[in-house]
Amino acid sequence: VLSGLQIPDNDRVLVDFRTSDDAGVYQWDDKSALVQTVDFITPIIDDPLLYGQIAAANALSDVYAMGGQPLTALTIAGFPKKGLDSEVQQAIFEGGLTKLREANVALLGGHTVQDPEIKFGYSITGSIDVDRVLTNTNAQPGDNLLLTKPIGTGIVATAIKYGRAPESVIASTTELMTTLNRLAAETLRAYSTTDVHACTDVTGFGLIGHASEMAAASNVTIHIDSTAVPLIEGVRGLVERNRTAGGSANQDHFGSRVNDGIDDDLRALLYDPQTSGGLLVAVNHDRSPEVTQRLQSAGVSATKIGEVASQSDMLVSIS
Repeated sequence: VLSGLQIPDNDRVLVDFRTSDDAGVYQWDDKSALVQTVDFITPIIDDPLLYGQIAAANALSDVYAMGGQPLTALTIAGFPKKGLDSEVQQAIFEGGLTKLREANVALLGGHTVQDPEIKFGYSITGSIDVDRVLTNTNAQPGDNLLLTKPIGTGIVATAIKYGRAPESVIASTTELMTTLNRLAAETLRAYSTTDVHACTDVTGFGLIGHASEMAAASNVTIHIDSTAVPLIEGVRGLVERNRTAGGSANQDHFGSRVNDGIDDDLRALLYDPQTSGGLLVAVNHDRSPEVTQRLQSAGVSATKIGEVASQSDMLVSIS
């Protein structure tokens, strides 16, 4: 839809939507820039407090994925005119505030509209050094590909909706989605862009969709070892009855340039839309062991899941 619009050129815009990055970057002086993003979601869990936390973590993630430090937030909310208690609305707001406080982000205000379906999220503004901006356009042949969270939240959310998810899986998935990507971002921020080449967060397009975008933007091919991809414990048993429409749409959109020989259940997980997913990071091969160790020491479950190769006719190859 946006491809037909005439977007005004601006020398201070360092990153915008045309590279499929997670946030926009606007330079304000020789050394510093603003990072801006907006993200809101519908409920994927019944608990309003946890829903607010997940929505906030999900919105903050885009700034972290760019290598930025989030500073301020504006709330975006849609609530039905009738049938939703004020206590529920307050719990959603409080859940979001919990994560904003954790991220040391100031809430400046926001906007609420009437909507038959609940929606909640934030516009986040952050700061970044102009020479430390991480995009998805600079993955290089030889890089190792790291993932900082297991996948499967979309499958689990569908199972929750229909009462098919075990409590243990619900608990671990909720903890995953409410965990900020802050520690991962702070660890990566210690490295220059000659060591950490590219980064994005794994959200609505699923692991394969976001890997495909990184490969296309960087003019490379990404090889993923499917046996190395971390999965939410217990999610494999939920796949058959809880496939997501979003995952099917992702496969339809990206699948023509993906080569794989994996089973249907694993394929569904790799295309599964994620909420508040982890960071997908392309790291210089020689520095990858050190980066991985430092991430793990910071409490981040960083895992090598693949490598970057020279460009071929496929964006992603899965073994």
